[in-house]
Amino acid sequence: MNYKLKTSIVLFTLVITYSFAQKNKKSIELFDKEFSNFDIWLSIPHPTVTNLPEGTYQSEKINSGNPIGLNNNLKNVFSMIEENGEPVLKITGEIFGCISSKESYENYHLSVMFKWGDKKWEPRIDKKRDSGILYHCYGAHGRFWNTWKTCLEYQVQENDLGDFIPLDGNSGKPKVGSPIADIRGDFKDEKKFDPTSEAYSIGKGYIHAASEHDAPHGEWNHLEIYVLENNAVHIVNGHIVMVVENAKKHDGTTLNKGEIQIQSEAAECYYKQLTLTPIKKFPKFIRKEVRFKS
Repeated sequence: MNYKLKTSIVLFTLVITYSFAQKNKKSIELFDKEFSNFDIWLSIPHPTVTNLPEGTYQSEKINSGNPIGLNNNLKNVFSMIEENGEPVLKITGEIFGCISSKESYENYHLSVMFKWGDKKWEPRIDKKRDSGILYHCYGAHGRFWNTWKTCLEYQVQENDLGDFIPLDGNSGKPKVGSPIADIRGDFKDEKKFDPTSEAYSIGKGYIHAASEHDAPHGEWNHLEIYVLENNAVHIVNGHIVMVVENAKKHDGTTLNKGEIQIQSEAAECYYKQLTLTPIKKFPKFIRKEVRFKS
């Protein structure tokens, strides 16, 4: 974190009233053996997936057709294992899907440890390992690709940790547009967050992080998101890599709260120590490095 952004600081007036975490004004640990804080949603299995119940819809177009749906955890895609006495979320990746928080959250610090496994599956067998943390999720389950809700994404992909993607509702009926946000960088040559830029461009599509800080394959990474109102800061292993400002829903209204989803996307991976801590302002190290536009 060796940069400073030179625009004016936004002053926030915050009322913390919404989620369980905020009501209790303390950190909460979201993982337990029973998945008590989450629902499970599975999408459409690729034809290479075997040992499914007779009649299960499968397609090479895993974003089109009849999804498996809610709380039908076929093939044990999501499971809680124990490692050193603590629960660890194992995601096989064999079928696209997600765990989805039962509650909505706002104004928090999300902290989680993450590492890759070795297995990969179709249709991404020859592509980068992929997952993602989706925040400020809203709308119906499966609204995007019959798999995820409309949301903002903290990308979790090999060599792309902390990238930003707004997911829309292109599988929904009626279709809806994607959320938008303000990201620094003129995006004339590359959609990449630029912490030194004075220019703001509309954060649509895939926006690359400012820098890459992946741990070696199989080692744990510390992933963090600080969310305050409709601004967010993505942090990877202690480095600020993305600043999302002025997030709005597809209809132009403020996007400042929502559910949290974690993706299964054709790669084996593990998450642990997922905590949410309520915040009233960004911490000092962020305020020292990041000046939000007014």
